[in-house]
Amino acid sequence: MAASPNILWYCTDQQRFNTIAALGNPHIRSPNLDRFVAESATFTHAFCQSPICTPSRASFLTGMYPSAVGVNGNGFHMFPRHFEDRLISKVLRDEGYDCGLIGKLHLASAFLRREERVNDGYDYFQYSHDHKGGNERGNEYVEWIKSQGIDHNTVLQPRGILSSDDYRNSHKHPGFGGFMEPTPENDNVPPHLHQTHWCTEKAIEFIGRNRKSDMPWFLSINPFDPHPPFDAPYEYYRRYDPETLPGAHFKDGDLEHQNRLTTAGIDFQTVARHPAELKHKKLQASYYAMIEFLDEEFGRLLDHLEQTGQRENTIIIFMSDHGEMLGDHGLLLKGCRFYEGLVRVPLMISWRAQVQPQISDALVELVDLAPTLYELLGMEAPAYVQGRSLAKRLRGESLADSHREFVRTEHYAATNLLDETHATMYRDRRWKLVVYHDKGICELYDLENDPWEHNDLSENPDYAGVKWDLLCKSYDATVYAHPAQTDRYGPF
Repeated sequence: MAASPNILWYCTDQQRFNTIAALGNPHIRSPNLDRFVAESATFTHAFCQSPICTPSRASFLTGMYPSAVGVNGNGFHMFPRHFEDRLISKVLRDEGYDCGLIGKLHLASAFLRREERVNDGYDYFQYSHDHKGGNERGNEYVEWIKSQGIDHNTVLQPRGILSSDDYRNSHKHPGFGGFMEPTPENDNVPPHLHQTHWCTEKAIEFIGRNRKSDMPWFLSINPFDPHPPFDAPYEYYRRYDPETLPGAHFKDGDLEHQNRLTTAGIDFQTVARHPAELKHKKLQASYYAMIEFLDEEFGRLLDHLEQTGQRENTIIIFMSDHGEMLGDHGLLLKGCRFYEGLVRVPLMISWRAQVQPQISDALVELVDLAPTLYELLGMEAPAYVQGRSLAKRLRGESLADSHREFVRTEHYAATNLLDETHATMYRDRRWKLVVYHDKGICELYDLENDPWEHNDLSENPDYAGVKWDLLCKSYDATVYAHPAQTDRYGPF
């Protein structure tokens, strides 16, 4: 067994925090995640640093805020080459790890093709952004389907987004974010041909690679699900009765508030509608079904590590890059909003004999993951790392510590939409302040009394003092999120 621990980093796409049965959702089945909760450090209040894929991934893979690493949105041609040495995968490769990636990378634009790479450290690279589209350049998932003698065009639906104009009207494209209800006769991608299953097959292949006996491995697994469209395989969708599900968090006044934000031009991928128009319970059924499928495949990986004797010496991270609105407030998909369902994600970390199982409500940012790995591996975190290590908490040495007094999230023209909206979120234990910059609009929520954020208090004079205090704190936090300067050599 390698002296240094292996690392398995499983990152789903667009999975909300409240989608695990063991953490309080009685409507979803997640037996493997439930057992993983029992043996991991589980953080119920983990927050992404951007509610969009690329800046979030660039952030947690470097330990820097999106604005600091200079990757603020989707659609960039290439991750900044001058920062490639800051990617944790490149750092670990240089430390002697065998590094692999399966599924999404999304550190750069994945628009209709394989994205351009920098020297990211991945020697084993099985790329597939999603289970849509045709025979695009370098899509190993498509090649896997074809290798089984199957015409991939009979399995994969076209993405339907062929231009920037298409993207900006993506809410009109069912293949991007719509609902595809399967039947026994007309399934979506069946489980045995699905990208989620392919990710597991390739992960098992990587884990079994012929490498030196003392060479540790680092594997990043990035399935596309439960990212919309809501197109679960029938085998999993049939397990949920939409009428028994609670549906979206919605109250009278939500549409009026969303229309105010839309009128101001604030970017979002969909236009707010009443959840009934969205078929929100069927969407929820499909979303939960996709997560149950992910749960089953993640369980296969846990079992494989046990069977091969590698579970004891493997750090396992399960998380998601950001959440999904799922009909809350009348919205689907993502964009410039900061509701809990969109910015709060699952996060579990396990390393037997090293990480103390616990369920913690400490405020955590995904930017904390890179420095946590540095400390767990006995490495000094570089000066540019902005996150705060969780290693002592994982070991049970600082459970009384609150870790963070607040978390912050950025949206700096993150979506390729016309307004290029800039906004920031500041959230502490009780309050959440959102500022839509240059709009004269902000939101203030009392999360103790209004956990699903239906009652904006920002214009209520009774809360003017709270608002001003949070505005000052948010401004300070934004200023201190700047990149670290170079080391001082002398006094001048």
